[in-house]
Amino acid sequence: MKKILIAGTNSGVGKTTISLGIMQALTKRNLKVQPFKVGPDYIDPSYHTFITGRYSRNLDSYMLEDEKIKYIVKEASKDADISVVEGVMGLYDGYGIDLNDCTSSYTSKILKAPIILVINAKAMAASAAAMVLGYKMLDRDVNIKGVITNNVKSESHYKTLKSAIEKYTGIEVLGYFPPNKNFSLESRHLGLIPSVEMDSLKQKFDNLADEIEKYIDVDRIIELSETEEIESNFDLEAFINKHKVENKSIAIAYDKAFNFYYRENIELLEKLGLEIKYFSPMKDKEVPNADYIYIGGGFPEIFPQELHDNKSMRESILNAHRKNIPIYAECGGLMYLGEKLENQNKELFDMVGIFKGTSVMTSSLKRFGYCNGKAKVDTVLAKKGQIIKGHEFHHSIFKSNEPCAYEMTKEKGGVVIDRWDGGYSIGNTLATYLHTHFYNNLDCIANFLEKGNK
Repeated sequence: MKKILIAGTNSGVGKTTISLGIMQALTKRNLKVQPFKVGPDYIDPSYHTFITGRYSRNLDSYMLEDEKIKYIVKEASKDADISVVEGVMGLYDGYGIDLNDCTSSYTSKILKAPIILVINAKAMAASAAAMVLGYKMLDRDVNIKGVITNNVKSESHYKTLKSAIEKYTGIEVLGYFPPNKNFSLESRHLGLIPSVEMDSLKQKFDNLADEIEKYIDVDRIIELSETEEIESNFDLEAFINKHKVENKSIAIAYDKAFNFYYRENIELLEKLGLEIKYFSPMKDKEVPNADYIYIGGGFPEIFPQELHDNKSMRESILNAHRKNIPIYAECGGLMYLGEKLENQNKELFDMVGIFKGTSVMTSSLKRFGYCNGKAKVDTVLAKKGQIIKGHEFHHSIFKSNEPCAYEMTKEKGGVVIDRWDGGYSIGNTLATYLHTHFYNNLDCIANFLEKGNK
């Protein structure tokens, strides 16, 4: 099985650009490339998917046990020629300072995947070797097989770096990449702009792949990726056989405003027998006739006018709520299901109105990171007392007097370091800022299906 994990020494080192370029280079060689992303990111995987033509998968050790991560990789890679995993933050950065807690390094050990370490080598010589050696020695079980030096302007500089790193660390240097603003991707408050909003991406990534081939030894990366097969004892089939439904469908919001979904979430719904009906809250006249509705995260604050103007869609979702059709909404979905949305310019826009309150954009992140939600009441996902693990990342608050459905906690080292209330539940509708992977608590999907069978 061919697989490789591309990690950086830290965020901003060029890991994503290098990863995308390598994926495109491999794809241009007519290889079936299966992409993955460590952590809860939605936007980087959208670029992976655009480049490879295969859905990128999130590998998140906070929400998913090791066996579930291995299951995801094994299933997705069955017919792939090579799997490429993009790391998160720095190689050893995760949840706290435990090297085996949600880090790229730990994910590489789970998967037995060799690591290509990307370093920012600008204005460095032998000191680059000290940096690489530190990453090698911090955890001797981590298999760093190669180094790529980024921000290197000349061949002579690269040769100095290569000699130093290989002499003092014994790790092979696979190439370098010069600074090039042509390959930068546009950003906004939550990170890169999703691929569904970007024009002319194909040419940009084709050019990036050509540059990667020019400066980096892609053949050697393929050779280093040859590793053992992955096995998993996670049994999803038993759950599917027990809870499968017939003649049921689910409407899933998908457009420029709403496109943050874990691919396994949608595929699990399909495996459970639900027909998927995608719809656009921005452009379609009304929500499709369905037994369930799922509205993921995204950027409703970037398209509030379009959502406001589509009154017939908003009314159709409100009517579905009144008919007790189970509705589950995450983050941007919560913002959409409230009464109003206030953008950065203090302009107010009408939203669906299931929940009384206004989503207000803020100048800084209000919540960021992993947390747990313990149900205070029965909801469409969780019975009272059940816990859902997830991730919050938002530049808004929902100002409302509605009672909250979840007690939210953030823990470090088994100690609760923050506590707040969140999520809203009325009838068969639940909306929360918490993004979750359905595999982390399959009982919640059983609860959701049950609501649509009543």
